[in-house]
Amino acid sequence: MTESGRTAPIALGRDEGEALWFLDFLAKVKGSSAEMNGASSVVEFLGRSGSGSPLHVHHHDDEWWYVLDGEMTFWVAGREFPATAGSFVYGPRHAPHTFLVTSEEARFLHVTEPGGFDGFLRELARPARSLEIPSDVDALPDLEHILAVAAPYGIEVLGPPGIPAAPPDPGTQKEGRTP
Repeated sequence: MTESGRTAPIALGRDEGEALWFLDFLAKVKGSSAEMNGASSVVEFLGRSGSGSPLHVHHHDDEWWYVLDGEMTFWVAGREFPATAGSFVYGPRHAPHTFLVTSEEARFLHVTEPGGFDGFLRELARPARSLEIPSDVDALPDLEHILAVAAPYGIEVLGPPGIPAAPPDPGTQKEGRTP
């Protein structure tokens, strides 16, 4: 906000924004909830193959992702969505979801509406010492800490990172046997 009470414009280059190490990702806050009048939070993430989000639900906000580079798999409300550069995926509030980086690296935008996710991010993250993916040693906080930080933001953690296994197709089962 400016002194006049109006929202100030934001213009950041590729390597600009508050840099944090969040879970197993480099996160750059491109637009915070405070800077955007609470309307949204915009964060750019960079992650390595196998990095992902715990299975979780947002009860206060909708979110969407736009893949800038690389390949990912999203799982939203029981459906799996492969996503390459240029792909858009939307996850409405109350829909369980997770995602996984499936290429060597992936870079993507993450937007929550309304804003507030950046507050959760800051509480769980550490300032990035460099603009690169954190080492395995620096990456993951304790699960109990994640649960405690997530709850006040309306985020319910349901399971570990990774795409849930699809339930068996009832048409392939025969008398108690699976293929």
